Amino acid sequence: MDLTHLDDKNRPKMVDVSAKNDTSRVAVASGEISMSQEAFDAIISNNTKKGPVLQTAVIAAIQGVKKTSDLIPMCHPLLLSGINCDVEELPQLPGFKLFVTAKLKGQTGVEMEALTGVSIGLLTIYDMVKAIDKSMIISNVQLEHKSGGKTGTFDRKNI
Repeated sequence: MDLTHLDDKNRPKMVDVSAKNDTSRVAVASGEISMSQEAFDAIISNNTKKGPVLQTAVIAAIQGVKKTSDLIPMCHPLLLSGINCDVEELPQLPGFKLFVTAKLKGQTGVEMEALTGVSIGLLTIYDMVKAIDKSMIISNVQLEHKSGGKTGTFDRKNI
């Protein structure tokens, strides 16, 4: 098996994507954070000491998408064309599910960007309400969908 991130002398390298064609690429990732009823109620009522939690988490998720190449060593800096974040309440537990969609037209995918955005958004929620509940659990960070590029479409609903 050829490893794409090692050169012929076994040194780390970033993959050269210059010969790839530009294609429209989209990735959607999601993740969840569960918490105590007290923490959930504080978020819903905008009654936390650090300000509006969900709005701040969305901004953090967007920043996370944009900063992915600074955080993940082999990710390319990308010219993103769109980022969208949605937050839903979890149906069974007190908590939230965060979705991040990243888009571009380029030579490499945006899966890592969407996953990083979700992770940073959820960590922001944790940070903003940890004074109320240190037992929060971040879970199920996963790729939901990706399209474009050589590997085509992945849709979690179809596996």
